Amino acid sequence: MPVKNIVIGQKINSKIYGAAKVLRSHQTPSEEALWCLLRNNRLEGYHFRRQQVIEGFVVDFYCHANALVIELDGSIHNDPDQHAHDKERDEKLNQLGFRVLRIKNDDVDNQPDFVLNLIREACQLPPFPFREGRAGEG
Repeated sequence: MPVKNIVIGQKINSKIYGAAKVLRSHQTPSEEALWCLLRNNRLEGYHFRRQQVIEGFVVDFYCHANALVIELDGSIHNDPDQHAHDKERDEKLNQLGFRVLRIKNDDVDNQPDFVLNLIREACQLPPFPFREGRAGEG
C-alpha cells in the first residue's frame, strides 16, 4: 500500500515506511542532538524532516525546500566497505537531484555551532540541478 510522501513522484513501500518510523523512535544520541537544533524550523525557518524515505533510501534528515539530505556518520562510516557504499548512495541521490551533506557524529556532539553553520550554508546554495517531477518542486 503506497504511503503519503513529501518527495514528489515516488511511491513508498509500506515496509520501508515502517523501517523509517522505527528509526525515528530509536535515534542515535547525535541524531537526537541535531534534531533538537533543527526541529520546528529552528534554523532560520528551514523545515527539516527526520528519517525521510527518498527513492528507497531512508535519509537521516531532509529539507524539502532545498532538496538537502543530511547524513550523520559515526565510526562505522570509516570502514572502507561502508565508505564505498555511502559514496554510491550519495551519487544516486545526487543524480536524483538531491544535495547530500555528510556530518560526523563527533562534530554534532562537540561543535554544534559549526554544524549549524555548515547546514545553513548548504541551505543557501543555489538549487542543485533537478530532474523534472523530483525534489524541490511543489
